[in-house]
Amino acid sequence: MVNVNMQAINQKKAMEYLKFFYPPLRNEITQLSLQDNFAGVIQATINYLKRLLQESKVNIIAHHIKLMDMIYKNGDSYVKSIIENIFVRSFESFKKHGKIQHWKLLYQNMPVSFQVIYNDQRKQDKIFFGK
Repeated sequence: MVNVNMQAINQKKAMEYLKFFYPPLRNEITQLSLQDNFAGVIQATINYLKRLLQESKVNIIAHHIKLMDMIYKNGDSYVKSIIENIFVRSFESFKKHGKIQHWKLLYQNMPVSFQVIYNDQRKQDKIFFGK
């Protein structure tokens, strides 16, 4: 068996993947990439997914969440931290602003790693903020 040393996805590589995954955002992601603004790129993807949620395109959103999970699983510590603290945190907004049946479908199709992070965040918020 060949032992392949896979390099973790850094923010630059992640932004290249996101340009490919989000053709409608390609120009915006390119601009943010030039500024090394990975957090801005993640926020742009969230804004796009929220627009899709308003259009009830839940299956497309679920697909994009799975793509983000692929980047997360293979990301370096910085990429993982940004995805946890911006992307996964945005799920609460999806829940509040979307239809409950859409949220249930998204949650059911969400990768387990994101479900665990989301639930841990909610528990911590309850402890710290009484939410």
